[in-house]
Amino acid sequence: MSIFVIVCIIAVLIALVLLRLFKKPRFQERYKVTQDIDPYIIGINEIDHMEDGKDFEMYLFRLFLCLGYGDAYKTQDTRDYGADLVFTDREGYRNVIQAKRYAISNPVGLSAVQEVYSCMRFYRAKKSIVITSSKYTPSCEKLASFNGVKLLNRNDLIRMIELFKEQQHSKVKDIIEAEPYLSLDSWDDYRNNDKIVKKDRKAEKFVASGNK
Repeated sequence: MSIFVIVCIIAVLIALVLLRLFKKPRFQERYKVTQDIDPYIIGINEIDHMEDGKDFEMYLFRLFLCLGYGDAYKTQDTRDYGADLVFTDREGYRNVIQAKRYAISNPVGLSAVQEVYSCMRFYRAKKSIVITSSKYTPSCEKLASFNGVKLLNRNDLIRMIELFKEQQHSKVKDIIEAEPYLSLDSWDDYRNNDKIVKKDRKAEKFVASGNK
């Protein structure tokens, strides 16, 4: 073999190595979650690159087990009636959770609150929670505040992950089990005769006109 051929082969090999080193990937590889997921390894970056919402649900399920919620269970993928996870908190109340792994630019809307709140009776739960890797729309936050649904956003999730990895499990539970923001007092107050309930004038006119 001539020296020229050897030089050409070496040059090609060097070019291939350099091309591989400097070639930028078109997209970041999706993070695949398995049944044996370790919450101590997963961070917000891995959550952002999970393939779908089922991976996020599995992560939260494993996280809750590691936190000591022994009766926590993940609902079935189909016909879950609005809950992805069910657990009993330290006060003995059953909670239902809906998990939303959304992009930061895609806020969670009304349906998340509607679904998790409506499934509480089915699971005989006392409290309902939505956990997302994103944020919430103003209308979603408003509806949640009127129905006592707790919303945990991206910042809450990041804080939970940080505290968990620091072995501060009780503080993570404090975040999860903290009382939700309420816009109204107890609904019982509105059963009193002296309470003035705001009326929907448009609806009254619609009914008075005979429309149905």
